[in-house]
Amino acid sequence: MKKKSEAEEKKRKKDMGSAGALKLPVLDFTKETLKPGTSCWLKACTDVRQALEEYGCFTVEYKKLSPELRNKVFDSMKELFDLPTETKMKNKYQKPMNGYVGQIPKIPLHESLGIDNATSLQATLDFTNLMWPNGNHHFCESVFEYAKFAAELDQMVTRMIFESYGVEKYHDAYVESTTYLLRLLKNRVAKENETNLAFVTHTDKSFTTILHQNQIDGLEVDTKNGEKINVEFSPSSFIVIAGDALMAWSNDRIISPSHRVIMNGKVDRYSMGLFGFNSGKIQVPQELVDEEHPLMYKPFDHIGLLYFYRTEEGYKAQCPVKAYCGI
Repeated sequence: MKKKSEAEEKKRKKDMGSAGALKLPVLDFTKETLKPGTSCWLKACTDVRQALEEYGCFTVEYKKLSPELRNKVFDSMKELFDLPTETKMKNKYQKPMNGYVGQIPKIPLHESLGIDNATSLQATLDFTNLMWPNGNHHFCESVFEYAKFAAELDQMVTRMIFESYGVEKYHDAYVESTTYLLRLLKNRVAKENETNLAFVTHTDKSFTTILHQNQIDGLEVDTKNGEKINVEFSPSSFIVIAGDALMAWSNDRIISPSHRVIMNGKVDRYSMGLFGFNSGKIQVPQELVDEEHPLMYKPFDHIGLLYFYRTEEGYKAQCPVKAYCGI
């Protein structure tokens, strides 16, 4: 393993904080001066790239999500998860890992549902009517509004990533072929003699993931140095996580971090994850290939990565994206 530079070690110690616990970088996207082309924007682009290269994720303070919408969404989620299990199990899609997940003996605390193409009002309405045949306007409106908000944040982040590597000319085409899966997740409190593992260690198969939660922490991220970060959220914060597809696109400059969920409290945890998937082929920009970074991945079908991950070979692979399209 390459020895850390003095600057990297100083940054790591700074990130450790006064309490001695390693923390994710926190970036503030609420500033009015954060507009493309400004010095504030250019600095944010650099900060985003550095955070993703070092940790594969970071915290964003983004106070543009109103408390009213936030409360509406979490109230709607509680209403959703209170539905009968047989109703929730109707949430199915052809794409792997997009529908209902739950009732798994190894992770009894976890239950989640997915809305594919969640930034489409029709797709959210179809999901709503599947759960509530008589309709549920309150749920549909609040969840659709949140999905659009989170997608705007995601597109800001991806634009910063593309710009930071000098390949912003590819960004519009990327956005045009991106669809969003919104996963609504519940991790209940462990009963006596139950494991507190709420979701197993994994990497995301998305390009990027935007996570938001109620006030109950539980997300634990592995660093590339083998340390663990217990992630803390404020009501106005989001976690941005690089997925396997972004790691491949960046030619291994960005890492896709392993993470899991551990429940230690006495209150159920509700969270939302917006996952960006490209409907076309992803390939490493030629600008990101050089002597120091030889080409590591062939062009690949992003949705095909999901199907590969569900095969025996994909399950067993230490790094599924490398097994799928690595050179």
